[in-house]
Amino acid sequence: MDETARHCFVNSTLDIISGKWKMIILFQLTDKTLRFNELKKQIPGITQRVLTKQLRELEQEDIIERRVYPEIPPRVEYSISAYGRTLQPILTLMHEWGALHLKRQHSVERNQHTEGTGFGHDGTM
Repeated sequence: MDETARHCFVNSTLDIISGKWKMIILFQLTDKTLRFNELKKQIPGITQRVLTKQLRELEQEDIIERRVYPEIPPRVEYSISAYGRTLQPILTLMHEWGALHLKRQHSVERNQHTEGTGFGHDGTM
């Protein structure tokens, strides 16, 4: 497989999951079904408009399922689809990498702080 083909496959994946919120939405729906407001509460900082847009885009790609119950008031629930579950390994790896990155970043910042004071990691000179 040539480099161009590999690049296109990566782009096709990124076209679906890129954006500030989509991976967070998918991570929240990994093992549970949530109503819109429950999902919004799980994602601080996301607006109702953006959440609606991201959910629609994920639903159009068959990554999530939207279920509307014929009740008054209407109840709508979101869950990850069977096809969306195929993204689980990517979500897990990104979550694990993010945790390692934050740990590494914290360690680097701590080292920079102690180097700048003239003290070692144990507080000695």
